[in-house]
Amino acid sequence: MTPAPAEARETSGVTTALLVAFVRERGGDAAVEETLHRAGVPFSAAELSEPSTWTSYDTRIRLFTAATDVLGDPDAMYRMGAESLRNGMNATVVLLVRAMGSPRQVYARLPRAVTNFSTTSTMEVLESDATSATVRYVLHEGYVHSRLDCDYARGLISMVPTIFGLAPARVVHDECESSGAEACVYHLSWDRRLRPWRRRGAPAADPEITALRAQVRSLQSAATDLVDGGDLEAVLPRIVERAAAAVLAPAYLLAVSSPRGGAPLVHSSGLPAGEVPALTARLLAGGDLGPGAVVVDVRSARRTHGRLAALGRAGEGGLGDERAMLAAYAGHAAAALDLVMALEDSRMEARRAGALLELAHGLAQTVDVHDICQTVVTTLPSIVGCGSSGVLLWDPAGAVLRTAASAGLPPEQEALMRAATLRADDVPELFAMLTDREPRALSATGSSGPLRDLLSTLGLTAAIAVPLLAGSTFLGVVTASWSQGEASGAADADVLARLRGVGDQASTALQKARLLETVRHQATHDALTGLPNRALFRERLAAALAASPATGSVGVLFCDLDRFKAVNDTYGHAAGDELLRQVSARLRAAIRPGDTVGRLSGDEFAVLLPRLSGPGDAESVVARVAEGFVEPFRLEGIPVDVGTSTGVAVHTGGTAEASAVAEQLLRDADADMYRHKQRDRPASPVPRPRD
Repeated sequence: MTPAPAEARETSGVTTALLVAFVRERGGDAAVEETLHRAGVPFSAAELSEPSTWTSYDTRIRLFTAATDVLGDPDAMYRMGAESLRNGMNATVVLLVRAMGSPRQVYARLPRAVTNFSTTSTMEVLESDATSATVRYVLHEGYVHSRLDCDYARGLISMVPTIFGLAPARVVHDECESSGAEACVYHLSWDRRLRPWRRRGAPAADPEITALRAQVRSLQSAATDLVDGGDLEAVLPRIVERAAAAVLAPAYLLAVSSPRGGAPLVHSSGLPAGEVPALTARLLAGGDLGPGAVVVDVRSARRTHGRLAALGRAGEGGLGDERAMLAAYAGHAAAALDLVMALEDSRMEARRAGALLELAHGLAQTVDVHDICQTVVTTLPSIVGCGSSGVLLWDPAGAVLRTAASAGLPPEQEALMRAATLRADDVPELFAMLTDREPRALSATGSSGPLRDLLSTLGLTAAIAVPLLAGSTFLGVVTASWSQGEASGAADADVLARLRGVGDQASTALQKARLLETVRHQATHDALTGLPNRALFRERLAAALAASPATGSVGVLFCDLDRFKAVNDTYGHAAGDELLRQVSARLRAAIRPGDTVGRLSGDEFAVLLPRLSGPGDAESVVARVAEGFVEPFRLEGIPVDVGTSTGVAVHTGGTAEASAVAEQLLRDADADMYRHKQRDRPASPVPRPRD
């Protein structure tokens, strides 16, 4: 577990783990809980037993004091240090010490490694020979010396020869900081002869064998723990935490490649946040992290994932070959990363497969162009692995691309994206795509000016645009894009293949939607004039009636051309068709915004007036319609006068029977039109051209 943020990293978890084990061995779990309670520390016994849990000097002394009181033994801290080999001394420390070959080598090396256990003191060897040494130990300024800490150090120092099968060292401690001395001075002496049981071959546990067994168990436990991590975000902190079981150090740094590309994934422990970026750059570049650093590759048989560093204090070293210990652990970590990344890949492929099914289902369920585009941009990031996506549709009349849908951009950037238009004449990439129908990789630095400006405005660094094609017809483009800090897949062949697949599905859906839109338009509109036909006009009239408020009115004008049959007979059916088209145009010009003109049949037209304040308002529209027939129509270059008879019907208030009222309004307007025709129409049988 990671220590509380306010806790200074001054004491290694090796020390607190020994304390927990010693108190438990002497007094059981109840004594451990009482010790923690009296010390008032913000850690559990399990947390204090982890090598990665560093605590403050003050916490260490409070724990030492509480343990001494709970056990009722004033020499408890000396015994804890002297019996540390039996009470679970860190296996890595034991193996490194044993590899040095003799107590003399260990004592000579110990001052350089002391910061791996505590950062609040400095140790130096004043003199040494084959069986004796004098060690000076000074607590740094600002800390209050504790006799209990000195007792623990005496016990720990005396234990060193036992790792080699020798009797404990004898320690004479006449100068102590607690008594006012400038430093603690320890005079050590030890025998070079093996213990009696070693000479007689009596059965006993060899410290090295015991440590090796513990190390194997630790590595196995670490491998299991890492694999159980689940996902990469959970595994990386565990790798750093468990690294403390392999190499003791105040700080650790891990940097591994992201499975999705882009910036490496970094996790650290014991480092100020501001120092991590620079140290990461040096770590990955193979730079020097200082003499106190132990750096190894996190490498498996399949790949090199990154690098792991245990960072000691500048100018200090370790006990021995910590690199071999850390490398062994890094191998387990790499194997775990292999598995985790394989699981990540499997999950990602499952998500992509699910997104593809979702896309196929969504496209099969909709025939609306807007809904199709929205479905594509919503599912595309999961399929391709991009940060944002878009669909731009081609307007052949204006020769421009316009955004139909986008996803993954912040609201302000999305609004800019939707407002943007790309003209073929201004964008070379678009012009080229119209020519060769091939995808284009775009970047904020290498694209043409308009695209560079657009990508920069949207905060994007790279994009891929794939054409949407219906046969040889260019419908638009689908885009996948990445912003700064996202892993760009613009150069990835697999990304392009998936994007092409999405583009093919989108093209098919758009083609189907446009075909259905054409069929629907043909079914509801007059083919000659493009006006709504009788069915659509009645539908809109019923909707207007249903939506009309109680004080509002809805009107219908029914228009019939005077002597249309005579026009056909005199000038031909082509001229009659042209007359109908010109009439529809003049009626559109005469109505108000929101009104609807429809061709009901032959030469019969109708106008829907959905927003009238009263029945009298319809008369102003009738007057404008009549003015539209004052000027002659030109048929085959000949000006021809054609009139119209217009009937009016108005309904006031809302209605629940909108369909029936609509039919009645049409009948009433038709009847009014016939009355108008009979009353006002002159008896001229043929419309005459003007001179």
